[in-house]
Amino acid sequence: MPELPELEVVRDVLHRRVVGRTITAAELIPPGGSIVARDLVNIGFEGALSGATIAAVSRRGKFLVFAFRTDPLALFLAVNPKLVGRLQLTDPSEKRLVKTHLVLDLDDGQQLRYLDQKQMGQLYLASDLDAVPDYAGMGPEPLDISLEIFRERLRPFRGEIKGILTRGEFVAGIGNAYADEILWAARLHPYRKRTQLTPAEVDRLYEAMRLTLAEGVEKVRQEMQEQIHLKPRDFLAVHMKTGQPCPRCGTPLSLVGANQRITNFCRSCQPGGLIKGM
Repeated sequence: MPELPELEVVRDVLHRRVVGRTITAAELIPPGGSIVARDLVNIGFEGALSGATIAAVSRRGKFLVFAFRTDPLALFLAVNPKLVGRLQLTDPSEKRLVKTHLVLDLDDGQQLRYLDQKQMGQLYLASDLDAVPDYAGMGPEPLDISLEIFRERLRPFRGEIKGILTRGEFVAGIGNAYADEILWAARLHPYRKRTQLTPAEVDRLYEAMRLTLAEGVEKVRQEMQEQIHLKPRDFLAVHMKTGQPCPRCGTPLSLVGANQRITNFCRSCQPGGLIKGM
């Protein structure tokens, strides 16, 4: 799924390209409704967004939020891409990609599209972001949190450290891929219990989280550029690199799980688990 680094770069591009633009027409596909569209204001996507001006684009956790200049109602479009949802900024003549669900015509002649092949993401039209499921309960942004607060927030959790990192109520924006990267950088086994971590390991995890995400943003920015529908991840050290040599020690990288919820790690650099895998 898109995580903090990808969504932060998408936000940057959209801030430059669409803020101040007016939506001249909005099309929901199929007409009249889509499984990914959730209208929390009961106005209708087409009627609410047509003629609205995009005032701001922000990111919160794994959400991208469009704020609109409307009167008298505050209006937001909160995009939660989930597994494979993407935004695409393109020329109207460009062929629509499979499972395009929303098309916004902009007054500069461009189109902003939302596509989602698995239809697992959601588009929420809302006047109050706290009404959007999973939004209000998010923890702090991992690049904004201090070490002291990180330690305090981590303390109540007792499960496996990878699962904790991906829980939005702990910190917002980390998913399966970047959790693998953070734990590799911290030299921590993904299935270590939080209660087994020493204070020094907790501090190392914090530093690895911040460095990995910050570097991820810069690498995604270099590779994605303006193509916001892409998800560049070839540069990742371990995630989806099963059997390849660990960049640090050369040991073949291990795999636990299957499909989209796999975990990759190095058994030599990240000791401490008794997990069977490849």
